[in-house]
Amino acid sequence: MMMTQHGTDPEFRPLGVDGILVRFSKVLTDQANAAALAFRDVVQQQGLDGVTEVASSLTSIRVVFDPAVTNRAVLQTQLQDLVHEHATDTPAAKRLWHIPVAFGPAHAPQLGEAAKLAGATEAQAIADLTDQTMRVIAIGFAPGQPYLGMLPAHWDIPRQTTLTERLPRGALITAVRQLIIWAAEAPTGWRHIGQTAFDVYRPDADQPFAFAPGDTVRFVHVPDNEMADLLATADADGGARCEVLQ
Repeated sequence: MMMTQHGTDPEFRPLGVDGILVRFSKVLTDQANAAALAFRDVVQQQGLDGVTEVASSLTSIRVVFDPAVTNRAVLQTQLQDLVHEHATDTPAAKRLWHIPVAFGPAHAPQLGEAAKLAGATEAQAIADLTDQTMRVIAIGFAPGQPYLGMLPAHWDIPRQTTLTERLPRGALITAVRQLIIWAAEAPTGWRHIGQTAFDVYRPDADQPFAFAPGDTVRFVHVPDNEMADLLATADADGGARCEVLQ
């Protein structure tokens, strides 16, 4: 049976006139995100009549239907049946991105502050950020912008109480055990702890979003001068390498 981290079935809620929200938890956990991603894949693979879109968020999925083909009651029954027929194992990642990031003073102005809040030295913080594989747990807020998780528990640090007026595109930022690669120059309350040259949104490409939920990411520490060179090129991948896993 597909269940939340609390051991109960997910919630089903109406979402607009043509949607159903399937929510696995009101609180973000790795288990709830894994369940949402796994169930998104299940629904997409089923090809249910009338379903026009399936999209995941941090702990839920939205299933959109064509009212001329099906209705909410029929579709919800089908979704509930699928919940009980399929497991919640984390879906195997299809791609692993290896992305260069600089943590020097020129590119990580708030690394020291974030590390202190996490109870770590800057060197320990960099090790935390580069020694593990992160999962794209959701895309949102700006086109193609990935939320990556989950960092170790000591990285459950709050957002700032004030906004940073502008961060550069490709900035690596953190709060509440998550990382984001910033999609465009914009203000934020999250802390700037590194810099990539990676474009997450590529409007002229066949696939405008570089990432998909469930992709995995490893960050590769590079010196400031190497990042300066990467930022000076027109390469949207910013020196990153994509490894196809399946």
